[in-house]
Amino acid sequence: MSYVELKDIRVSYDNKSNILKDLNLSIEKGELVSLLGPSGCGKTTTLRVIAGLIEPNDGEFLVGTQNLTKVPVHKREFGMVFQSYALFPHLTIKENVAFGLKLRKEKKNSIEKKVKDILAITGLEELGDRYPKQLSGGQRQRVALARALVIEPKLLLLDEPLSNLDAKLRLAMRIEIKRIQRQLGITSVFVTHDQEECFSISDRVAVMNKGVIEQFDTPEEIYNNPKTEFVARFIGFENFFELTPTEEWNYKAVDGTVFHSTRDWEPGKHTGTIRPDDIEITRNSKQNENNMVSGIIKVRTFLGKSYQYEVETHIGKLLANKTDDVVYQVGDEVTLFMPSHKLIIV
Repeated sequence: MSYVELKDIRVSYDNKSNILKDLNLSIEKGELVSLLGPSGCGKTTTLRVIAGLIEPNDGEFLVGTQNLTKVPVHKREFGMVFQSYALFPHLTIKENVAFGLKLRKEKKNSIEKKVKDILAITGLEELGDRYPKQLSGGQRQRVALARALVIEPKLLLLDEPLSNLDAKLRLAMRIEIKRIQRQLGITSVFVTHDQEECFSISDRVAVMNKGVIEQFDTPEEIYNNPKTEFVARFIGFENFFELTPTEEWNYKAVDGTVFHSTRDWEPGKHTGTIRPDDIEITRNSKQNENNMVSGIIKVRTFLGKSYQYEVETHIGKLLANKTDDVVYQVGDEVTLFMPSHKLIIV
């Protein structure tokens, strides 16, 4: 049995349109799971259900053997880190971190030891006597993280905690969060709309769209094998064209071109997709081969180490990236080859 279970969760603010629709999610103990998706997809609502800030219309929320669906937020013993650091400006860093322990009325010696230990883990041991205004954004975010962790929570919840940091700090902090989470073995739920950030720290990722989870898997599996067109588009696939299955693993495009894919075959119409980096581009070929389509370059864009070409073909406009060892010109006739192991069917 999973450590955290969301079972058939439904959330509706007006009892007509659902924000979450029969959502199910299982998280193993010690796992860091991210909720990924665009604004309005339901990821923050899901986190608020877990936190106890929203009571679902239907469904159950369990941690271990406890049903916490109707348990108020202050009794759930979860740690929470939000976009705003929410630190007390008049308290020192030590006092900010100790705040939750004091609310629990723990003994002074215990509080001092726990605060000292967590400040060391988060790299703040030299900053305990300073005030929040004396710290950088990254340091303040670590204080917020330390305050959430010091209470030894059953679950750590992070709601886009890095969104207020600059790019360099975001990179450093996501490494820090992953290191601390691994070191403490704490079960965590991380909400973000940033694909790179999400994939770099997560054990598993739930990609959400309009209140449902479209795919829940490891970052590697989602990146390499998106299951739906929405997931593919969200994680960076840019070429999409209609295909009709003709036989197992073979498909035909609207212009009659045959495409072979090593992906699982299912009956009915499908959409083919492939990343621009995975398309091979060569001079125009008259050969009529599978997974090959001819076209004319309409736009060339310099990307630094490579060029991106927009190619007009009989199956639609396709983007292909190629290093600058061979440079094509606008108007050139070229052939695009899509390797069967790179062609995804969604």
